Amino acid sequence: MGHQILEAFQYILGLGPTVMLPIVVFILAICFRVKPGKALRSAVIIGMGFVGIFLIFNLLIESVGPAAKAMVDRTGIDLPVVDTGWPPLAAIAFASPVAPFVIPMVVLLNIVMIMLRWTKTVDIDLWNYWHFAFAGALVYSATGSFFLGLLGAAIATIATLKIADWSAPYIQKRFNLPGVSLPTLSSAVFFPVGVLGNKIIDSIPGVKKLKADPESIQKRFGVFGEPMMIGLILGILIGIIAGFSFDKILQLGMNLGAVMLIMPRMVRILMEGLIPLSDAIKALLKKKFPDRQDITIGLDISVAIGNPAVISTALLMTPITILLAVILPGNKIIPLGDLSTLTVPMAMIVLACQGNIIRSVIIGIPVIIANLYIASYLAPLVTQVAKSIKFKFPEGASSLVNSFLDGGNPFRYWLVMLSQGNIFAIGAIPVIALVIWWAYKITRKDFDENGDLKA
Repeated sequence: MGHQILEAFQYILGLGPTVMLPIVVFILAICFRVKPGKALRSAVIIGMGFVGIFLIFNLLIESVGPAAKAMVDRTGIDLPVVDTGWPPLAAIAFASPVAPFVIPMVVLLNIVMIMLRWTKTVDIDLWNYWHFAFAGALVYSATGSFFLGLLGAAIATIATLKIADWSAPYIQKRFNLPGVSLPTLSSAVFFPVGVLGNKIIDSIPGVKKLKADPESIQKRFGVFGEPMMIGLILGILIGIIAGFSFDKILQLGMNLGAVMLIMPRMVRILMEGLIPLSDAIKALLKKKFPDRQDITIGLDISVAIGNPAVISTALLMTPITILLAVILPGNKIIPLGDLSTLTVPMAMIVLACQGNIIRSVIIGIPVIIANLYIASYLAPLVTQVAKSIKFKFPEGASSLVNSFLDGGNPFRYWLVMLSQGNIFAIGAIPVIALVIWWAYKITRKDFDENGDLKA
């Protein structure tokens, strides 16, 4: 029976986010009494918006990927852990024994938390439940305890939903995504880091005055400050660092300029489908629960990647990350598969820094250092999980595999250490609680007495 449930579940997820999400959206819309015709239109537009976002996102990955590989090859170093990128980790997570139990548990937890007013986020992004399943799979593999695996996944879910609630007003205002929150674990956990980093930079003379957000760049440089031109220039620079031929350099520049220009337009298509659904949910909640009009729709982090400051920061971080991997003593992973998705952890840091690219890069450096060391340390465990489910390893990855972003995520690492009874992980609980409380207090100053985010 369990095997059949797993097969059915894997089939549904196998449809991919662009098919699965519209189905979930349509069912949700009908549950919230949206007229079938309107619900269908919203669901289809949302699906097509994601088709567009993933098309452009793939263009970003396919453009930066070879350049990143060329940069790595030019360093001439050979590190033992192969960075496969995140897709194999998602496959490993969904094929793990805990996955069929994690998914319904996450749905149930989300419903219970909404009913008890512990969250405002309706997480409809089922595909990204793999982040919670992967946390559960790692804890299960590290401890051999099925219960601890589920508990790890539950803690990851609750923490992610709470951070999604916390960051939602900023996402809606600064990224122009009304009614949306972003409960993607691999990004959300860096929001408090961004808040604290931004506060620390505020007290550093000289550095605190450095400002480089897309608006101020555009004002200063005119046409050359437009996002598409920034993409073009960064693409040319990355091509030069990668040692590309002249024609390849120009192609990379044009591709990255196109990503900067087209991605925000794809997000607008998605929002066209989402807003009627969001309005219908709010209208019904207003009727049933007059004081619950704060519900947000939880979407994939990719809708925030259209922000020019996010893409610019990630492109600047690409050569920096390779340099860090080369010079850090004890690092065992060479970033490759995940290099083109640096937008994911950087998105929430950029959000906390109000789009300031210089600050985001400064905060991004210690984040990447932590990720590289954690990914190096967790590689044997991730490889063990992969082997236990008979995962087909990519060619040339016979020894150790991991992904330096998702496999080096500090929050999942802390959960694994905690489940093993690590004294430092247990001791870190009050420290983390204090840091989160401090970050939360910092953000409270951004709101007026009505609870609205100040301009």
